[in-house]
Amino acid sequence: MLSARSLFQEILDHDESFRLFCSIAAGGESQGGWENGRIAALVPQSEGALAPRIARHGADEDKHGRIFRALLHKRGLTPVAVPPETDYTMLLERRGIGLAHDRLRRDEPLCVRDIIVYLSHSRVTEQRAADQMVMLRRHFADHPEVGRAVRMISADEDDHLAYTHEELLRFAAAGHGRLIQRTLRACALAEIAVYRDVSLAVTARMGRILGWPRAKSALLAAGIHALYAYERLAGWHRMVRLRMPERRDPLGGPATPAREFA
Repeated sequence: MLSARSLFQEILDHDESFRLFCSIAAGGESQGGWENGRIAALVPQSEGALAPRIARHGADEDKHGRIFRALLHKRGLTPVAVPPETDYTMLLERRGIGLAHDRLRRDEPLCVRDIIVYLSHSRVTEQRAADQMVMLRRHFADHPEVGRAVRMISADEDDHLAYTHEELLRFAAAGHGRLIQRTLRACALAEIAVYRDVSLAVTARMGRILGWPRAKSALLAAGIHALYAYERLAGWHRMVRLRMPERRDPLGGPATPAREFA
Protein backbone atom coordinates (compact mmCIF):
# COMPACT_ATOMS: atom_id res chain seq x y z
CA MET A 1 0.00 0.00 0.00
CA LEU A 2 1.47 3.37 -1.05
CA SER A 3 0.44 5.46 1.93
CA ALA A 4 2.38 8.50 3.13
CA ARG A 5 3.13 6.64 6.35
CA SER A 6 4.51 3.54 4.64
CA LEU A 7 6.64 5.57 2.24
CA PHE A 8 8.18 7.73 4.94
CA GLN A 9 8.74 4.65 7.11
CA GLU A 10 10.72 3.13 4.24
CA ILE A 11 12.84 6.27 3.99
CA LEU A 12 13.31 6.39 7.76
CA ASP A 13 14.38 2.75 8.01
CA HIS A 14 17.15 2.97 5.39
CA ASP A 15 20.31 4.91 6.27
CA GLU A 16 21.04 6.26 2.79
CA SER A 17 17.48 7.42 2.08
CA PHE A 18 17.24 8.96 5.57
CA ARG A 19 20.59 10.64 4.96
CA LEU A 20 19.34 12.21 1.72
CA PHE A 21 16.03 13.27 3.26
CA CYS A 22 17.66 14.97 6.25
CA SER A 23 20.33 16.59 4.09
CA ILE A 24 17.75 18.12 1.76
CA ALA A 25 15.66 19.31 4.70
CA ALA A 26 18.65 20.73 6.60
CA GLY A 27 19.89 22.58 3.51
CA GLY A 28 16.53 24.21 2.88
CA GLU A 29 16.06 25.23 6.51
CA SER A 30 19.55 26.70 6.78
CA GLN A 31 19.04 28.66 3.58
CA GLY A 32 15.79 30.01 4.98
CA GLY A 33 17.60 31.02 8.14
CA TRP A 34 20.15 33.02 6.14
CA GLU A 35 17.47 34.70 4.03
CA ASN A 36 15.41 35.76 7.03
CA GLY A 37 18.50 36.99 8.85
CA ARG A 38 19.47 39.20 5.92
CA ILE A 39 15.93 40.52 5.51
CA ALA A 40 15.75 41.35 9.23
CA ALA A 41 18.98 43.33 8.88
CA LEU A 42 17.66 45.26 5.87
CA VAL A 43 14.12 46.08 7.04
CA PRO A 44 13.22 49.69 6.18
CA GLN A 45 13.12 52.12 9.08
CA SER A 46 9.35 52.51 8.75
CA GLU A 47 8.92 48.79 9.51
CA GLY A 48 11.52 48.51 12.24
CA ALA A 49 9.08 46.77 14.60
CA LEU A 50 8.92 43.86 12.15
CA ALA A 51 12.66 43.16 12.24
CA PRO A 52 12.67 41.12 15.50
CA ARG A 53 9.88 38.89 14.18
CA ILE A 54 11.74 38.23 10.93
CA ALA A 55 14.90 37.53 12.93
CA ARG A 56 12.93 35.08 15.11
CA HIS A 57 11.69 33.37 11.94
CA GLY A 58 15.29 33.03 10.76
CA ALA A 59 16.42 31.69 14.13
CA ASP A 60 13.71 29.03 13.98
CA GLU A 61 14.82 27.96 10.50
CA ASP A 62 18.44 27.73 11.65
CA LYS A 63 17.27 25.61 14.58
CA HIS A 64 15.43 23.26 12.21
CA GLY A 65 18.59 22.84 10.15
CA ARG A 66 20.49 21.91 13.30
CA ILE A 67 17.78 19.42 14.27
CA PHE A 68 18.02 17.57 10.95
CA ARG A 69 21.80 17.49 11.15
CA ALA A 70 21.58 16.20 14.73
CA LEU A 71 19.26 13.40 13.62
CA LEU A 72 21.93 12.37 11.13
CA HIS A 73 24.65 12.58 13.76
CA LYS A 74 22.70 10.33 16.13
CA ARG A 75 22.82 7.62 13.45
CA GLY A 76 26.48 8.19 12.78
CA LEU A 77 25.69 9.69 9.36
CA THR A 78 27.05 12.81 7.68
CA PRO A 79 25.10 15.13 5.35
CA VAL A 80 25.36 14.70 1.60
CA ALA A 81 25.40 17.45 -1.01
CA VAL A 82 21.88 18.50 -1.96
CA PRO A 83 21.20 17.54 -5.60
CA PRO A 84 20.38 20.73 -7.57
CA GLU A 85 17.12 19.31 -8.89
CA THR A 86 15.89 18.83 -5.30
CA ASP A 87 16.86 22.32 -4.08
CA TYR A 88 13.40 23.83 -3.50
CA THR A 89 14.71 27.24 -2.38
CA MET A 90 17.09 27.66 -5.32
CA LEU A 91 14.48 26.61 -7.86
CA LEU A 92 11.98 29.12 -6.46
CA GLU A 93 14.57 31.88 -6.71
CA ARG A 94 15.27 30.96 -10.33
CA ARG A 95 11.58 31.51 -11.04
CA GLY A 96 11.82 34.98 -9.58
CA ILE A 97 9.87 34.13 -6.43
CA GLY A 98 10.83 35.97 -3.26
CA LEU A 99 13.78 38.31 -2.89
CA ALA A 100 16.85 37.48 -4.96
CA HIS A 101 19.95 36.51 -3.04
CA ASP A 102 21.99 39.11 -4.93
CA ARG A 103 19.65 41.74 -3.53
CA LEU A 104 19.98 40.39 0.00
CA ARG A 105 23.77 40.40 -0.15
CA ARG A 106 23.83 44.16 -0.74
CA ASP A 107 23.74 46.39 2.32
CA GLU A 108 20.87 48.47 0.97
CA PRO A 109 17.66 48.84 2.96
CA LEU A 110 14.62 47.10 1.55
CA CYS A 111 11.42 48.97 0.74
CA VAL A 112 7.86 48.20 1.83
CA ARG A 113 7.17 46.48 -1.49
CA ASP A 114 10.15 44.16 -0.85
CA ILE A 115 8.75 43.26 2.56
CA ILE A 116 5.36 42.45 1.01
CA VAL A 117 7.08 40.23 -1.57
CA TYR A 118 8.98 38.48 1.21
CA LEU A 119 5.85 37.95 3.33
CA SER A 120 3.83 36.70 0.35
CA HIS A 121 6.57 34.23 -0.58
CA SER A 122 6.72 33.09 3.05
CA ARG A 123 2.95 32.74 3.33
CA VAL A 124 2.93 30.33 0.37
CA THR A 125 6.01 28.28 1.29
CA GLU A 126 5.06 28.11 4.97
CA GLN A 127 1.67 26.71 3.95
CA ARG A 128 3.49 23.87 2.21
CA ALA A 129 5.80 23.32 5.16
CA ALA A 130 2.97 23.39 7.69
CA ASP A 131 0.89 20.92 5.65
CA GLN A 132 3.82 18.53 5.35
CA MET A 133 4.54 18.69 9.06
CA VAL A 134 0.87 18.06 9.90
CA MET A 135 1.13 14.85 7.87
CA LEU A 136 4.34 13.79 9.62
CA ARG A 137 2.94 14.70 13.02
CA ARG A 138 -0.16 12.60 12.34
CA HIS A 139 1.90 9.48 11.69
CA PHE A 140 5.19 10.00 13.55
CA ALA A 141 4.56 12.31 16.52
CA ASP A 142 5.31 9.44 18.91
CA HIS A 143 8.18 7.89 16.95
CA PRO A 144 11.15 7.31 19.30
CA GLU A 145 13.74 8.66 16.85
CA VAL A 146 12.05 11.57 15.06
CA GLY A 147 8.88 12.23 17.08
CA ARG A 148 10.14 15.13 19.18
CA ALA A 149 11.74 16.80 16.17
CA VAL A 150 8.51 16.46 14.19
CA ARG A 151 6.43 17.99 16.99
CA MET A 152 8.81 20.88 17.54
CA ILE A 153 9.22 21.78 13.87
CA SER A 154 5.49 21.44 13.22
CA ALA A 155 4.65 23.89 16.02
CA ASP A 156 7.17 26.38 14.64
CA GLU A 157 5.80 26.09 11.09
CA ASP A 158 2.29 26.78 12.38
CA ASP A 159 3.59 29.94 14.05
CA HIS A 160 5.41 31.03 10.90
CA LEU A 161 2.27 30.60 8.82
CA ALA A 162 0.15 32.51 11.34
CA TYR A 163 2.67 35.35 11.41
CA THR A 164 2.55 35.80 7.62
CA HIS A 165 -1.26 35.98 7.71
CA GLU A 166 -1.19 38.61 10.45
CA GLU A 167 1.43 40.81 8.81
CA LEU A 168 -0.05 40.61 5.30
CA LEU A 169 -3.47 41.57 6.67
CA ARG A 170 -1.85 44.55 8.35
CA PHE A 171 -0.33 45.65 5.04
CA ALA A 172 -3.64 45.03 3.26
CA ALA A 173 -5.40 47.33 5.74
CA ALA A 174 -2.76 49.96 4.94
CA GLY A 175 -3.78 49.94 1.26
CA HIS A 176 -1.55 47.25 -0.27
CA GLY A 177 -4.28 44.66 -0.84
CA ARG A 178 -4.05 44.46 -4.63
CA LEU A 179 -0.26 44.09 -4.59
CA ILE A 180 -0.55 41.36 -1.97
CA GLN A 181 -3.11 39.36 -3.94
CA ARG A 182 -1.14 39.63 -7.20
CA THR A 183 2.05 38.58 -5.46
CA LEU A 184 0.43 35.71 -3.59
CA ARG A 185 -1.09 34.34 -6.78
CA ALA A 186 2.22 34.49 -8.67
CA CYS A 187 4.04 32.83 -5.75
CA ALA A 188 1.45 30.08 -5.39
CA LEU A 189 1.40 29.14 -9.09
CA ALA A 190 5.20 29.05 -9.21
CA GLU A 191 5.47 27.10 -5.96
CA ILE A 192 3.14 24.29 -7.01
CA ALA A 193 5.23 23.76 -10.17
CA VAL A 194 8.49 23.77 -8.23
CA TYR A 195 7.02 21.43 -5.61
CA ARG A 196 6.00 19.02 -8.39
CA ASP A 197 9.47 19.08 -9.93
CA VAL A 198 11.24 18.64 -6.60
CA SER A 199 8.86 15.84 -5.57
CA LEU A 200 9.56 13.98 -8.82
CA ALA A 201 13.31 14.43 -8.39
CA VAL A 202 13.30 13.29 -4.75
CA THR A 203 11.06 10.32 -5.56
CA ALA A 204 13.35 9.24 -8.39
CA ARG A 205 16.41 9.37 -6.14
CA MET A 206 14.67 7.57 -3.28
CA GLY A 207 13.50 4.91 -5.74
CA ARG A 208 17.06 4.24 -6.83
CA ILE A 209 18.33 4.09 -3.25
CA LEU A 210 15.52 1.82 -2.04
CA GLY A 211 15.30 -0.29 -5.17
CA TRP A 212 11.67 0.44 -5.92
CA PRO A 213 10.22 -1.45 -8.89
CA ARG A 214 9.34 0.61 -11.94
CA ALA A 215 5.63 0.16 -11.36
CA LYS A 216 5.87 1.67 -7.87
CA SER A 217 7.94 4.62 -9.07
CA ALA A 218 5.55 5.21 -11.97
CA LEU A 219 2.55 5.13 -9.63
CA LEU A 220 4.16 7.63 -7.28
CA ALA A 221 5.07 9.93 -10.20
CA ALA A 222 1.48 9.73 -11.46
CA GLY A 223 0.26 10.73 -8.02
CA ILE A 224 2.58 13.75 -7.99
CA HIS A 225 1.33 14.85 -11.41
CA ALA A 226 -2.27 14.39 -10.27
CA LEU A 227 -1.65 16.55 -7.20
CA TYR A 228 -0.13 19.24 -9.40
CA ALA A 229 -3.13 19.14 -11.74
CA TYR A 230 -5.48 19.59 -8.80
CA GLU A 231 -3.41 22.40 -7.30
CA ARG A 232 -3.08 24.15 -10.67
CA LEU A 233 -6.84 23.98 -11.18
CA ALA A 234 -8.09 24.90 -7.73
CA GLY A 235 -5.84 23.83 -4.87
CA TRP A 236 -3.61 26.91 -5.07
CA HIS A 237 -6.43 29.04 -3.68
CA ARG A 238 -5.71 27.75 -0.16
CA MET A 239 -2.26 29.34 -0.42
CA VAL A 240 -3.53 32.86 -1.09
CA ARG A 241 -6.36 33.19 1.42
CA LEU A 242 -5.70 35.39 4.43
CA ARG A 243 -7.35 35.18 7.81
CA MET A 244 -6.39 36.59 11.18
CA PRO A 245 -4.85 33.81 13.30
CA GLU A 246 -6.36 32.91 16.65
CA ARG A 247 -3.01 33.39 18.35
CA ARG A 248 -1.78 36.91 17.75
CA ASP A 249 1.89 37.87 17.43
CA PRO A 250 3.14 34.25 17.30
CA LEU A 251 6.75 35.35 16.66
CA GLY A 252 6.79 38.06 19.28
CA GLY A 253 9.13 36.23 21.66
CA PRO A 254 12.51 34.49 21.55
CA ALA A 255 13.01 31.30 19.55
CA THR A 256 12.28 28.07 21.44
CA PRO A 257 15.61 26.34 22.15
CA ALA A 258 16.29 22.78 21.02
CA ARG A 259 19.23 21.97 23.24
CA GLU A 260 19.08 18.20 22.90
CA PHE A 261 19.38 18.55 19.12
CA ALA A 262 22.12 21.20 19.04
